[in-house]
Amino acid sequence: MKTTLIAALVAATTSVLPASAAAQPPATHWSAAWTAAMQRPSADNSNWSTAGFDHQTIRQTIRLSTGGRSLRIRLSNQYGAKPLHVTGTTLTRATGGPHDTVTFDDSRRTTVAAGRTMTSDPVTIATDAGDQLVISLYVDGATGPATYHEDGLTTTTAAPGDHLYDSVAGGETSHSVYYLTGVDVTGAASTVVAFGDSITNGHNSTVDADRRYSDTLAERLQSSRLGVANVGITGNLLLSELPCFGASGVSRFDRDALGQPGVRTVIVEEGENDIWDSEGNFGGCGVTARVTADQLIAGYRSMIKAAHSRGVRIVGATITPFKADYMQPADFARAEAIRDQVNTWIRTSGQYDAVADFARAVGDPSDEQQLNPAYDSGDHLHPNDAGYEALAVVASEALSGRNQR
Repeated sequence: MKTTLIAALVAATTSVLPASAAAQPPATHWSAAWTAAMQRPSADNSNWSTAGFDHQTIRQTIRLSTGGRSLRIRLSNQYGAKPLHVTGTTLTRATGGPHDTVTFDDSRRTTVAAGRTMTSDPVTIATDAGDQLVISLYVDGATGPATYHEDGLTTTTAAPGDHLYDSVAGGETSHSVYYLTGVDVTGAASTVVAFGDSITNGHNSTVDADRRYSDTLAERLQSSRLGVANVGITGNLLLSELPCFGASGVSRFDRDALGQPGVRTVIVEEGENDIWDSEGNFGGCGVTARVTADQLIAGYRSMIKAAHSRGVRIVGATITPFKADYMQPADFARAEAIRDQVNTWIRTSGQYDAVADFARAVGDPSDEQQLNPAYDSGDHLHPNDAGYEALAVVASEALSGRNQR
């Protein structure tokens, strides 16, 4: 049964390719094995993004969703106000061992222009799914405000001086990711992109434990050699941009989802924050105009059209429950009506290639408007580790051909 399910999944993720592409694969096929969606610097979040770095080594640990024969890293200066000068970059296994020097155009130094991303030269290192790597960047000058990913759920350290080849981390710590936007491998089949807001990003899952739904999904797909790239942003909205929650989903979809190396399938989970913030009870980063279900559906349609135009399958995830005793939209009845209308459309319209019913996976069987207490992280909005695992189960079922449209 497991072999049959995996075969169906691999076939589903490659069925959109034209016959000519399948018959003539590229000489070097890269797939995203780890990702972080980048955000503009924000003083509203507790991090180092507005201050940036100066003569410091930034040490970051990532977990590969799939392995390969070689890898490369991608650095982003998407929201930098000036060029980013990186003096040196190294990688090593989190379990220890030698450090590999990462080069860019055969040079240890690299400059990433403002608004751009730079990809390293290939590093010949064999990796497996689940391997943890430590990637260190050293900057020998002031960077200015830093492009970053706020809710990284891993421990990043920053220490004064050059510590590229040190085996022990030191310095201050943060749970954000800075400049590092992707790690790609050769030898994987293709990439599944998890796109969305805090539910996709894994907010309130255990820090440094890799328990986002995308992590568990990757574990379920290990034998199929499919990479899983998480480009969720906590607080992200489908239709609007707020200063500390990233570009709107519709505006970043092409870059963050369809732009990932090897992408063949995208899982979209987005819209809950649009409903919340338009009700005036979201807090922190501003207020957006009230939205309607039709406006959200129009946003989904635009992403579906963009994905299909690129030959990419797109899976729709329903919006999870948000009823709570102490924190919920100001006009809960209106907000819940929008969620219900949107979820009905996702389930029944046939516009998505498949459906991952996240709402039912973690909803309370006795009250579908709230999270199942067994899956509640404590804020009645975000799942706990077990809840994220439940989302991974329905996501893998949708990918394998169940709920196929």
